[in-house]
Amino acid sequence: MEKNCTRLPFDQRVYLASPTMHGDELKYITEAFATNWVSTVGENIDCVESALSQILRKRYSVALSSGTGALHMAIKCCAEKLYGKSESGAGTLAGKKVFCSDLTFAATINPVLYEGGEPVLIDSEYDTWNMDPIALERAFERYPDVRLVVLVHLYGTPAKMDQICSICKRHGALLVEDAAEALGASYRGEPLGSFGNIGVISFNGNKIITGSCGGLIVTDDRDDMLRIRKWSTQSRDPAPWYQHTELGYNYRMSNLVAGVIRGQLPHLQEHIDLKTGLYLKYKEGLKDLPLTMNPYEDGFLPNHWLSCILIDRDAICDQSRSDLNATYLSETGKSCPTEILEALASINAEGRPIWKPMHLQPIFRDYPFINADGIEGHDVGADLFHRGLCLPSDIKMTNEQLSMIIDVIRSCFN
Repeated sequence: MEKNCTRLPFDQRVYLASPTMHGDELKYITEAFATNWVSTVGENIDCVESALSQILRKRYSVALSSGTGALHMAIKCCAEKLYGKSESGAGTLAGKKVFCSDLTFAATINPVLYEGGEPVLIDSEYDTWNMDPIALERAFERYPDVRLVVLVHLYGTPAKMDQICSICKRHGALLVEDAAEALGASYRGEPLGSFGNIGVISFNGNKIITGSCGGLIVTDDRDDMLRIRKWSTQSRDPAPWYQHTELGYNYRMSNLVAGVIRGQLPHLQEHIDLKTGLYLKYKEGLKDLPLTMNPYEDGFLPNHWLSCILIDRDAICDQSRSDLNATYLSETGKSCPTEILEALASINAEGRPIWKPMHLQPIFRDYPFINADGIEGHDVGADLFHRGLCLPSDIKMTNEQLSMIIDVIRSCFN
């Protein structure tokens, strides 16, 4: 039976999540331009670092050019504390395994490879879609010498930090907390990004606070902060000429980018409130369909960066995905992410599949993968990818646009 999943398209595209500017961003950029502070030092950078230290309740912060650069510096810093400096140039993690969240974007894992390490991919659990503490404990049983964990808070939803932190402490492991998507979210009253030895934030163009690009690390360890400041400015030694005794990187944030972030930060709670409102409207509008919204537990306060759905197993139509393509067979009363995403695209609205798990990615398929019960095929992340999708979550969306999007999703289950 042919479904009617189409409507007249929106005149302007409804994005998954696009920047929302307020005006002060331009003021701070203009001030930087007028005073010639357009490079990697200046008042905007100082203000952003100070503000994020306060928001995340950490003593030190370092503003960097991207969230990926921040993750790289965080992982390198923790690796050097654990294993010492690399003498061979092969990377600080050469020959070392690192436990990493499996359901995430590749930028979380890539820095492990930059440093010569071997990622061990830890499956998710259904309660939060984040790293499963049971799978993490199993990973330590299998690889007891591992001393570094990289954890992601997916889509701004807190992971089970009491359990994760307890496991890391018991095994003497350091924790890099990837809160790139989670600025403003909290776990039992504590801000995400503040639990790890080093926390990481992203200001990419689609994040809840943006600088068009940019990232930041926070830590309570002064030595870590000083290391990262030095490395991110090409590891210049304190000499009257350019002298270098270790490998460096061009990772510092521009004062112009920091101006955008500085203008955005006063609106953080406003953006969270609008994101939360979208999540609740989706939940109400879709409540009688065979699906659920991305979940969280009592005491967890997400920032609802992206609103997502997970279609019930018995309501999934036949869907097939290769590495590059997806197909499906339409079926009355059922749907699938591919069908819904096509229907949204037909009205000029942008959705997105759930992150494809790292253990299914061609580049990472040969690395170890650990799930909770050890049974092959019981991969929670793979199931979430198969049945889940991210809905348009742009806070500039009108109620009329949201209503049409909900209608289109509903029509896919006709």
